[in-house]
Formats: sequence, C-alpha cells, structure tokens
Amino acid sequence: MIVFFEGIVMCFVLILVCVVGIRNGAVGVVTFYEKNVQKRVVELGMTTEKEIKRSSVITGAALFLPMLFLVPYMVYGVNGVTEMSEGFLQILTVYMIMGLFDRLFIDWYWVGHTQAWLIPGTEDLMPYIPRKTAVKKWVGTLVMYPLTALLISLIMALIIK
Repeated sequence: MIVFFEGIVMCFVLILVCVVGIRNGAVGVVTFYEKNVQKRVVELGMTTEKEIKRSSVITGAALFLPMLFLVPYMVYGVNGVTEMSEGFLQILTVYMIMGLFDRLFIDWYWVGHTQAWLIPGTEDLMPYIPRKTAVKKWVGTLVMYPLTALLISLIMALIIK
C-alpha cells in the first residue's frame, strides 16, 4: 500500500515542477513543447534559445533526479526491499502511477483541455501535444519506465549484496 502513496508523492513532484514552470506563463516551460512552438516563441521575442536550453537542464534535473534517486530511496531505504524482483515491481509501480498521471492528467487534460499552457501567438500550432508526440510519450512510459526500473533494481541488487 505504501508504494501507491510513493507514486502519489512522485505525481506531486511532477505537478510541482509544472506549476513552478508555468507560474509566470507557459513560456517558462516551453522546453516541453514541440520545436516549432519553441521557434515561434523565440521569434516573438518571448525567450531565447539559450534560456530554453537552461530551462531544459533545470526541468530535466527536477524531473529525473527524483526518479533516479528518490524512488530507489523510497523503495530500498524506506520500504526495506532487499530482493531485486520486489525492487523492480515497486519502482515500476511508482513510475507507472507517475507516468499515467503525466499522460492522462497533465498531457491530455491540463495541456490539452485548459488554457493554462496556452502561449499567445502560438495558437495556430495547437495541439501542443500532437498525436505522433503523444504516441511517443506513451511508448516511452510503457517501455522506458519498465526498462529504467529494471536497470535501477539490477544496480541496487549489486549494491545491496
């Protein structure tokens, strides 16, 4: 049961990054948008390519460091897991809860059905998450998250022994 709570914790981390990123408008996280939107935002003088790269590093760290360090800490440190298979299942459960939250709430609902992520002057480039990108994100969630969970659990199994 605690692993589901840990999945909710990671959803909170994800939504916190998004809320902080869009606090002054969605341009703050234009790094999440397609290249054509990024290019338009730069052309409109709302940001620079350098600022987009800087934002990409910051948001990447804010999203991936918790996935790579906080989740294993929760599973192995807090939950006391010692077996590789149990570690894999717990990490995967946390990742999948977060992934489903990201795909369904953030991408489909928040970005796709609200005005919160609208960047003025780019309305003609909507939807911001085109079908092809959505498919890639789903494949990433359904394939890369399990592979990442497996890799982390293998590494932790070597460290614990």
